[in-house]
Amino acid sequence: MADKILIAGCGDVGNALAARLLTEGCEVWGVRRRVEALGEGIQPWRIDLTEPSGFGTPPARFDCLFYAASADRRDEAQYRAIYVDGLRELLAALRRAGCPLRRVFFTSSTAVYGQSAGEWVDEASVTRPQGFNGRVLLDAEAIVREAPEMGINVRLSGIYGPGRTRLVRKVWSGEAVATKSWTNRIHVEDCAGVLHHLMRIDNPEGLYLGSDDEPATTAAVTTWLSRELGVPPPPKPTGGNQPQRLNKRCRTTRLRDAGYVFEQPTFREGYRPIVREFLRQQS
Repeated sequence: MADKILIAGCGDVGNALAARLLTEGCEVWGVRRRVEALGEGIQPWRIDLTEPSGFGTPPARFDCLFYAASADRRDEAQYRAIYVDGLRELLAALRRAGCPLRRVFFTSSTAVYGQSAGEWVDEASVTRPQGFNGRVLLDAEAIVREAPEMGINVRLSGIYGPGRTRLVRKVWSGEAVATKSWTNRIHVEDCAGVLHHLMRIDNPEGLYLGSDDEPATTAAVTTWLSRELGVPPPPKPTGGNQPQRLNKRCRTTRLRDAGYVFEQPTFREGYRPIVREFLRQQS
């Protein structure tokens, strides 16, 4: 019998994950605000995750939930409504309906870490987030960690991929600055790959850090992009010391020990086709 999978918040990552699951013969349902943007083969469940009174009866007895929703706007009330309340209420609705739910995944973020002096962080590192977003995400992680089902939190770093060209455009236009801040990123296909891998392995841990194999400074990334784009390298910041709000390095030993091999192990492999497509559009 085919696994029945629910992806709540089925955007870029969810669509990429669904494509992998569909090739295995899974029955995949997706929740998103614009269901017409669901990938081919994904069955829509048209609900608003912030309005639990409208959930009704789930359309299938789901075996696995991936909660990958995102907030409409950046304020604490909206974050709490979608990440904490929406997650809690959807789980309650699925349990009431008798869904087996062998595994529950929550896509969290490295925003839960407050380190900002270039420190290495991993699953054992202290979490003292600087912003409300990180604090809310920790509350959501607790729901999954304490769930009676097998709950798995995956803290993703900065997601990039096709169509996400903000940094490329900044380098192209000369707006980028080459700072020494450490950055971390993961390609959208690796986000899907990580989730798919953790769904299939036996006895996963309850927490994983999802980031590629090479933390890199903003200077390293933007200078490399400038060479690929054929434009002058970005300047160094002026005005003395600059605030280093995002400045940590993610260590993903646990994920690699679990057997995952990155499709885009560094920003170079991931950004190269994005740059090629960007240049094609400029010509």
